[in-house]
Amino acid sequence: MRIGLVSPIDPAAVDLLAARHDVVPAVGLADEDLGRAVADRDALVARSGVTISGDLMRRAPGLKLVVRAGSGLDNLDVDYMRERGIRLVRVPGPGARAVAEMTFGLILAVGRRIVEADRLVRQGRWMKHQLAGRLLEESVLGVVGLGNIGSTVGRLGRAWGMRVVACDIIEDQGFRDRMAGLGIELLSFEDVVARADVISLHVPLLDSTWHLVDRDVLARMKPGSILVNIARGGVVDEAALLDALESGHLAGAALDVHEHEGEGIPRLAELPNVVLTPHIGAMAVESQRLIGRRVVELIAAFERDELDGSVRPGELVV
Repeated sequence: MRIGLVSPIDPAAVDLLAARHDVVPAVGLADEDLGRAVADRDALVARSGVTISGDLMRRAPGLKLVVRAGSGLDNLDVDYMRERGIRLVRVPGPGARAVAEMTFGLILAVGRRIVEADRLVRQGRWMKHQLAGRLLEESVLGVVGLGNIGSTVGRLGRAWGMRVVACDIIEDQGFRDRMAGLGIELLSFEDVVARADVISLHVPLLDSTWHLVDRDVLARMKPGSILVNIARGGVVDEAALLDALESGHLAGAALDVHEHEGEGIPRLAELPNVVLTPHIGAMAVESQRLIGRRVVELIAAFERDELDGSVRPGELVV
């Protein structure tokens, strides 16, 4: 197959693909160059950070398969793929644990003021008694979105001794029973916002979730609470978040994803009680290795015309 790698994946997976297929690297190319690079490709492998638009895919008339090496679909024109019959398969599983663990790294970094403390020590300032933080045990963790990542975060929260409340668009009794078995109490979004000491976001970016956490929602969060966004940047109104932090209403925030990603310094970086990371939630070495292997397996299955029988729950989209 002729494969276009429009995003970086695990080097071992790249080597395997290159040994079996005609592979063209097309990472970081501008729109015009990217269009030329993928024009004769049968398959594309993409992650977040690059847009696989209908316009781009029109320039690849032989395109039959897109593999999303991760879970989010907001950078892909799924409707166009469905219209043209292009298969779309994602790899959501391996990154879920990495993102869930990163969530707790961010919660601890804000709640225990770790980054702030590190910065002060590097400045030669010993502020031990001014840097009191908060325990996770017995605090209320609010999880918004209970997919692979959110449910894992809820389960890990219980392991930390937190009380976990959550909301999701799924409301059937079987789902409620499964969540109850994990110690997760299902509430409305409004009740999660009102009760949580820490809110962690794990929803996809859709029209319905754009600025889900807006000025009104931030005002209804508990005074002194913490917001973590490790979902997608557009889920949070960052201008409103800045105001909520500057007013002292929130104790802090952590964002691994941002409304505007790439080079440049965001205004939130001005605040000491904010932790910012460059969309590295899934960037654990082990997870990336597993994602790479799965990409290789899925392409091989597609080439054998066995894709439908080889996908796992949640992988095949169209």
